[in-house]
Amino acid sequence: MTVDDTPLMTTLREAVADRRNVRGRATDLLAYSHDASHFALTPRAVVLASSAAEIGRLFTAARDSQVPLAFRSGGTSLSGQAGTDGILVDTRRHFRDIEVLDEGGRVRVGPGATVRQVNARLARWGRRLGPDPASDSACTLGGVVANNSSGMSCGTAANSYATLDSLVLVLPSGTEIDTAAADADERLRHLEPALYAGLSRLRERVLGRPELRARIEQQFAIKNTMGYGLNSLLDHSRPVNILAHLIVGSEGTLAFIASVVMRTVPVLPHARTGLLFFDDLAAATGALPELVETGPATVELLDATALRVAQRDPAADGMLRRLRVDHHVALLVEYQADTADAVDDLSKAAQASLRRLGVNGEPAFTADPATRAAYWHIRKGLYAMVAGARPPGTTALLEDVVVPVPELLPTCEELTRLFARHDYRDSVIFGHAKDGNIHFMLTERLGGDAPLDRFARFTDDMVELILRRGGSLKAEHGTGRMMAPFVRRQYGAELYEIMREIKGLCDPDGLLNPGVVLTDQQDAHLHHLKSSPEVEQEVDRCVECGFCEPVCPSRDLTTTPRQRIVLRREYERARAAGDNELADRLRAEYAYDGVDTCAVDGMCQTACPVLINTGDLVKRLRAEQAGKAGAAGWAAAARHWDVTTRSASAALTTVRRLPTSAVAGANRLARQLLDEDAVPLWSPELPGGGRRRASAEAEADAVDAVLFPSCTGTMFGPVQDSPGVDRALRILCRRAGVALSTPAGLPGLCCGTPWRSKGMTSGYAHMAGRVLPALWEATRAGRLPVVSDASSCSEGLRHMIEEGPSRYSGLRVLDAVEFVAERVLPRLTVVRRTEHVALHPTCSASRMGMTGVLRSVAESIAQRVTVPESWGCCGFAGDRGLLHPELTSAATAPQAAEVAARSEEFTAYASCNRTCELGMTRATGKPYQHLLELVERATRPGDGGGLPW
Repeated sequence: MTVDDTPLMTTLREAVADRRNVRGRATDLLAYSHDASHFALTPRAVVLASSAAEIGRLFTAARDSQVPLAFRSGGTSLSGQAGTDGILVDTRRHFRDIEVLDEGGRVRVGPGATVRQVNARLARWGRRLGPDPASDSACTLGGVVANNSSGMSCGTAANSYATLDSLVLVLPSGTEIDTAAADADERLRHLEPALYAGLSRLRERVLGRPELRARIEQQFAIKNTMGYGLNSLLDHSRPVNILAHLIVGSEGTLAFIASVVMRTVPVLPHARTGLLFFDDLAAATGALPELVETGPATVELLDATALRVAQRDPAADGMLRRLRVDHHVALLVEYQADTADAVDDLSKAAQASLRRLGVNGEPAFTADPATRAAYWHIRKGLYAMVAGARPPGTTALLEDVVVPVPELLPTCEELTRLFARHDYRDSVIFGHAKDGNIHFMLTERLGGDAPLDRFARFTDDMVELILRRGGSLKAEHGTGRMMAPFVRRQYGAELYEIMREIKGLCDPDGLLNPGVVLTDQQDAHLHHLKSSPEVEQEVDRCVECGFCEPVCPSRDLTTTPRQRIVLRREYERARAAGDNELADRLRAEYAYDGVDTCAVDGMCQTACPVLINTGDLVKRLRAEQAGKAGAAGWAAAARHWDVTTRSASAALTTVRRLPTSAVAGANRLARQLLDEDAVPLWSPELPGGGRRRASAEAEADAVDAVLFPSCTGTMFGPVQDSPGVDRALRILCRRAGVALSTPAGLPGLCCGTPWRSKGMTSGYAHMAGRVLPALWEATRAGRLPVVSDASSCSEGLRHMIEEGPSRYSGLRVLDAVEFVAERVLPRLTVVRRTEHVALHPTCSASRMGMTGVLRSVAESIAQRVTVPESWGCCGFAGDRGLLHPELTSAATAPQAAEVAARSEEFTAYASCNRTCELGMTRATGKPYQHLLELVERATRPGDGGGLPW
């Protein structure tokens, strides 16, 4: 499987500036063999391209080697267009630039930036991108444009094709064209004369044939991403503009999109959203014409099976949970406007119409952000929720089709009959009802020796149904490999031949993503299918959608959560096939790529529609990797935690007094001679040790809360001239007249996170067996809250209580920031405000839903607060930042660059967890400290000259 030494790899490494960006290990190739679709192809090489010039050289290398080449960015494609058995070029890592133009009117974006990242950058101008796919958190602009993506509300008026301003493209010949340049058309004519003349000829041919023109107009009167966008031949006259719009929706088969300028649309700040239930599909679709006349921004349909699945979601609306679903259908309807009055008028008019249209109950529209978010959470995560509930060992297939709106009801009814005829049970229908665009999902056992007769017959019947109803076999997911065999059938022979001419003009060697969009293989949709072996309970529900990847700290270093799961599946497949050499190689490479460099921060769960925390898998694997000796060592540490933390503190204090060069040299040598996972990496920005945690005592009747200070304050001292969060919190409470106590035996207690993150169950159980009784006694059987001064410890204690004996379930844990916001700050006066705080929310704060209160507290003591747009988990992850600092470096790189670019603006840097503060200090060179240390300084009475500690 490893191909590092082949002539192809040598050629590719000569084409890129950094040879490390060409990957050929078994882990690299198989990690990229899966995307969100039901296809799987293993590339011969993976290249992390970093510039348009490199892409041009890679085209040459592919042509010289006669090896196909394809592009992949977000990997959220559902039709098989982001995979290849040739050269796979990853454009996610190095093409993420975002430049806002014309005060938000346009935006220039690299193909690796996600829709959500671009919209976050545009938000301050009240603008957003037109395409609004449900996968906006993970799909990238390169894929959005290459697939002509649309989404919930944009229809055909604001999709990628309609809002494209210009492209910088690289043709397979290596020619680079910026279509926005004044001489772009002339440059194309000069550099690519055959392509230029061919596009002109094809335009004239279509314009001269009324029947061809009429056929194209009919095809693109509805949403349509089947085949190439032949409407560009009608809509544009200059060949360079025809080419630019042909590349939209070409799925990486004509050229590479190096950057794109998109026209934006206004964000309508006021919205009213309703989840409306109808007795059946006929009633729902019958209401559509009059409902659409009321001007909704979106109308999303969910059939009965989709509703039953949605009811299982923890975020499901109360009305949805109570509904006894029979044949019911729901429409998720949203109105948007510039003002509250305007949107109220729209929704009130809709209510009057809906009362006549058979809606169950009183039609209601809400402005409540939480309720609206819950509605959209259900809709956007529906595919993955349904797929996550599929039978073990099966693969989820999601297709999207479109028909004229009057044909929607009979199409859905016939489609339902097809499910029954082919015995596809629990298949769902949902989608964009306003556009006649529906998605349906079924599950099938694919790959290996699984029979495909049923799937093939169903596909043929579905194709016949959609085309008979005047629809398109693809509305927004792209043709891919799934529908490529049916393009000729949808368009007819002559238009299909025009598409083949377009492909030949742009890619005469046919090496750019072959088999996608166009194919001569009529059963291509039945090849290279993905199987889903059962591997382990933590991850078997994964549908490989890729939503987890943008939030993963190790995404730019080793693997992502999706890739960790894919590699476990590939390992199991190799083992089952008796390929012991491959299995051994994967296991060896996985130790670092999959286990050592996982932050186990749980951020993947926050983005996963089926709530998989890949860290649970990694914790178990770490425990297995550590073995009995490692487990015994961590169990001993749990028994002697006070000694362990004070020893770490003393060591840090000692090395701070020694010459930096001597310490660094000895440390590097120790890490070389011993296991890197046993010897932390010392670096000069690390502080000296902290102080042993002290008890706090108050009159029993006067105690307001029980303080549980983090042991990280013992191991790591505070920022210079700062009290540390433990002391800062005690000072703040004393000023506010809030009395604190601490549990007995505090120095030897811990929240359990160090053991939990490593899967050390014995040590964790020992610690929990001491902590929970101590807290129960200190809080008077749960009558007082526990206050933790580190967000990871707050979360760790909550986990410990949830997983512990039920007799301790009454314990309540508040993070110190929450406690100060609720009980302390209202009693204090802010004496001096910090000018501008750069705030780093932690992953644990995000998971606990306290980023809002974190920001609110910061804003109470600062004139301005900025959370960097590129914020993410710092990857320090307890000890990962000491054992594998490359993880922190990779995780923080985007945020560190953003902070550095604005460093002159910031006067303070804050977070809410000591190790995260260390990670951000290392990344930026700026002194990050706990937010409550800034609160203490801001509320310090007098002139602030005296230090109260």
